[in-house]
Amino acid sequence: MRQPAHGGNLAWAAALAGCPPDAILDFSASISPLGPPNSAIAAILSQIGNLKHYPDPNYSELRLALSHFHQLPPEWILPGNGSAELLTLVGRELAQLAATILITPAFGDYYRTLAAYNANVLECPLISSEQRVLLAEAGRLARAELPVVLSTQHSALSTHWGLLLNNPHNPTGKIFSRDTILPYLEQFALVVVDEAFMDFVPPNEEQSLIPVVQEYRNLVILRSLTKFYSLPGLRLGYAIAHPDCLAKWQLWRDPWPVNTLAAAAAIAALQDTEFQQQTWAWLPPARNQLFQGLAEIPGLQPQASAANFLLVESQESTLQLQQKLLKHHQILIRDCLSFKELGDRFFRVAVREESDNQRLLTALKES
Repeated sequence: MRQPAHGGNLAWAAALAGCPPDAILDFSASISPLGPPNSAIAAILSQIGNLKHYPDPNYSELRLALSHFHQLPPEWILPGNGSAELLTLVGRELAQLAATILITPAFGDYYRTLAAYNANVLECPLISSEQRVLLAEAGRLARAELPVVLSTQHSALSTHWGLLLNNPHNPTGKIFSRDTILPYLEQFALVVVDEAFMDFVPPNEEQSLIPVVQEYRNLVILRSLTKFYSLPGLRLGYAIAHPDCLAKWQLWRDPWPVNTLAAAAAIAALQDTEFQQQTWAWLPPARNQLFQGLAEIPGLQPQASAANFLLVESQESTLQLQQKLLKHHQILIRDCLSFKELGDRFFRVAVREESDNQRLLTALKES
């Protein structure tokens, strides 16, 4: 079976480990272990009878729930079949520009969508082989500065360019301050910020650009509802951008991209303040436990993170380590081979509950 490009491929992991998929302890997909919320499950069950009907093509109730959640008019919000569908629309938009700057290492789906529309991609490294010393020095800092994206000779051209980045950054987990990103909105024709993991940052620390989105016609923000609320099987995300942009995208895509059960679960989850508070209380100590445990293992160097995952540098092949953990412990970690800047000396692990984290740490010590 082919090596997966994404985390969470339990069929592949189970085949390698020689066990059923549900026996795998999955650290490769950065999904909260606390959910799905009971409120979302109840909402799904309440909608079973409506499966015989098509969803509302405008998703009026879902958009209204999101508008209340973010204090934005509903027309500034477009739900999608996971952020992957919305990324495809973003790729088509960016391909119409002269070039798109991609902050690397970058999520593999960014390359997929940009290649699908033959976009001109210019890579700007957050980490290069020469900069790994800087990464090591910043290992205990969750905040990071964006690289210098434009040289002087390029600055005049940037009004015809796009910029695509994620915040918090995947796979490093570093978070960029809002003030760091704002200047680029004055320089680029289109700035796309993927905030798939921003939900995990407590409200008093988060750096979302949603509060300023109505000030910039050239800003697109992508959000996910599947990671924070543990609903990846439902496929649900949304874009926040100027209504003119979203109306155009609506014409580009297939009808009814979000199913009835996903919409109902999202509406319930957005209103579940108890689950949100529980998650913000759980993550920092669990992440610190995992970070400290990894740092104590010889040959491993974890990087501080603002998200629900940790990037770890290893002195041995992480592909070999991944296979040993699967075959001997039925534990799946995320190799970083799809991040060409990182290669076979880095892996990524999700933060899970304390007992799961400890099981991983014990297995790593034995491997």
